[in-house]
Amino acid sequence: MSTKAGAGEAAETYRTQREVASQKHAAILEAAQALFAETQTVSLNEIAKRAGVGAGTLYRHFPTREHLILAVYQQELAKLVGSVDQVLAAEPTAKEAFAVWFEILAAHIRLKHGLGEALYSAAVRDAVSASYAPVTAAVSKLLDACVAEGSVRPGTDPADVLLLMGFLWRVPRPTRASPKGGD
Repeated sequence: MSTKAGAGEAAETYRTQREVASQKHAAILEAAQALFAETQTVSLNEIAKRAGVGAGTLYRHFPTREHLILAVYQQELAKLVGSVDQVLAAEPTAKEAFAVWFEILAAHIRLKHGLGEALYSAAVRDAVSASYAPVTAAVSKLLDACVAEGSVRPGTDPADVLLLMGFLWRVPRPTRASPKGGD
C-alpha cells in the first residue's frame, strides 16, 4: 500500500471517529437537557443510558457532573440567543415576537433553576454571568424591531426589561378556579 493511500485511509477513519464522537456528544447533551429539566438529581448513569452510550463515553466527554451541566447550559443559551431572528421572522409583528421570545427565555430560566445548586460552582457562575451580555444583546435586537414598528418607545433599556422580566418570573402563577356545573 502506498503511503498516500494509507494516509488517506487514516484520515477517513479519523474523520469517521470524530463524527461518531460528535454524535455521541450531542446525544449526551440532549439526554442531559431533558433529564435535568425533570430533576436535578438525575444520575449520570441514567443520562448515559438515555443517550445510548456507556458511562465511560459520558465521562470521556464530560469528566464531572459540573462539566455536563455547564455544557447543557451553554448549549441552551446559544439556542436561545440564536433564536431571535427566527422568532422575528415567524411572528406577524415584532411585538408578538417579543412576547414569544420571552416565553422561550422563561423556559430557559426554568431549566436554569431546575439545575439548582449545580449552577453555584465558580466555573458555572462565571458562565452564567457571561451569558448576560448575549441575552441583553438579543433583547436589544427585539426592542429595536419593536421600536421600528412603533410598539415600544425608543430608549427602552434592555437591561431594565430583563430586570423587570426577572421579577415577573418570580411571581407565582395564579391558579384558576375550575368551572362549576354548566354555568
